[in-house]
Amino acid sequence: MMVDEASYTALSDRFRALWMRSLPPEVKMNVNPVYDNLARHYCEPGRYYHDWTHLKHCLREFDRAAARMEIPDAVELALWFHDAVYVPGGVDNEQLSANLFCHWGRAWFSPKLVDKVTGFILTTMHRQTPDKGDESYMVDIDLSSFGQQWSDFMRDTHNVRKEQTHVPDAIYYHAHAKFLRMLLDRPRIFYTDFFFDCYEKSARRNIERLLTSARYLDGIV
Repeated sequence: MMVDEASYTALSDRFRALWMRSLPPEVKMNVNPVYDNLARHYCEPGRYYHDWTHLKHCLREFDRAAARMEIPDAVELALWFHDAVYVPGGVDNEQLSANLFCHWGRAWFSPKLVDKVTGFILTTMHRQTPDKGDESYMVDIDLSSFGQQWSDFMRDTHNVRKEQTHVPDAIYYHAHAKFLRMLLDRPRIFYTDFFFDCYEKSARRNIERLLTSARYLDGIV
């Protein structure tokens, strides 16, 4: 999905400011190629969920919680890159996104910052329990759309499916339901108290309602 010119400019300015203040004081560089490359990724055809809209949502949620984070700039850098590489059906999108960040950041940022940002990106694979603190905020922000109003939740649900049209219904909905039930089976979907208080009840309500819809009850899963 494309963004309007004003939004694009605001995002561009925000990214450039973040990148420049994350550099060591003595380092000067032209950040334009970094942003232009990142923008091309998010504008790729076939993106319906993992696009500017999702990124903007993540940044809004980040802004609400940033004051509670230890290294908020590292979390924000990770959010910018966490879906930069998206291949439908790909099993290593997060790793490739982390690699893209390393490609641009390794020559300019401290090794400690590169390692932090890379680790935050990889937590969005949602395969392991994140460490308390910033890792948990990263994961919660990525999942926060589950707690939106039902209409927004369903818009995202349909957009995720549109990215996977090559997958037959029986396979897609089985895998989707498995992931959703994994979330419900956890003691809590959101690891941080902030996002738990904001979205836990609504996220569970949305997921439970979705799992009772026809796609999941008519023998597909």
